[in-house]
Amino acid sequence: MAGPDDHPLFQGFANVWTPAARSARVGRRPVRIVVAGEPVVLFRDRAGRAGALIDRCPHRGVALSGGRVGEDGCLECPFHGWRFDTRGVNRRIPLNPEARLDRMPATALAVREIGELIWLRTAPGADAAEDPVAPEGLAAPGLARAYTERVWRCHWTRAMENMLDSPHLPFVHRRTIGRPLRRRMTDASRMDIGWEDTSWGGRASAALDGVDGGALLEFHRPNIMSLLIPAPGRHLRIHAIVTPSDPGRTRLTVVGSRDFLRSPAFTPLFAWMNGRIADEDRAVVESSGPAEVPAPGREPSVGTDRATLQFRRYYYATLRDSFA
Repeated sequence: MAGPDDHPLFQGFANVWTPAARSARVGRRPVRIVVAGEPVVLFRDRAGRAGALIDRCPHRGVALSGGRVGEDGCLECPFHGWRFDTRGVNRRIPLNPEARLDRMPATALAVREIGELIWLRTAPGADAAEDPVAPEGLAAPGLARAYTERVWRCHWTRAMENMLDSPHLPFVHRRTIGRPLRRRMTDASRMDIGWEDTSWGGRASAALDGVDGGALLEFHRPNIMSLLIPAPGRHLRIHAIVTPSDPGRTRLTVVGSRDFLRSPAFTPLFAWMNGRIADEDRAVVESSGPAEVPAPGREPSVGTDRATLQFRRYYYATLRDSFA
């Protein structure tokens, strides 16, 4: 299905669920985001239900995010006052009582609110046959969460596979989360990567010289990494949500979830630490070329690339040439 200006939407990232914004960020005032090159406007109706529309009025292409949400919960175009509800239904065209409203909708996207995030489906239509499958740390109630956001100048696939890459830890993160591995490494060390397919993506483990430290990396299709940190009797996770934005720009949202030290006073500390780790990756990822990850087999690979090769296979088989 084509969009309002007759071009495929979300090229290379179509027909998938992705977190789009924190729920707390979206109120009655419209919020503009960009996903895979497509401008999207988020807003809430009178009952507080979130909606997402392609940020173009079907009339003259004006950004709907420049308008306002009225008392009826509809988003008003700032140019001619056309009004759309959260499902894209055209509710009013001023000065034209004879206009066929049903023939002039905005392009709506399906949305869900899970945990503290608004998710959207990158395909036209306010309805979706399936709901997103969210990692436990993003969905379970009663957890404290710390959010950190960054914008990287890279193709999103480079950032995503970086999040699934264990062997870079003792080099890029030698002063933080990679320090224990670096201390154990010798010139003769070997790392073995395990991979298990799941209904929602896959799970990777890493063993250095036959010793598995207990951490697990989960890939939740299409763009979420969850790191399960060993903490007996505790929930401790770091999630990386890697969202394509404008061409050459990727929005990285790091979410740490925990069931201890839940006082808000501790949240800035967790957010700072997650940001520090992400900042260690940035220069390496932004220097990668070509911009988009090559298809499997186009570059030399070794055994420790098992998880990242799984991502590349998924991307090239499912997403790269997709369109809505």
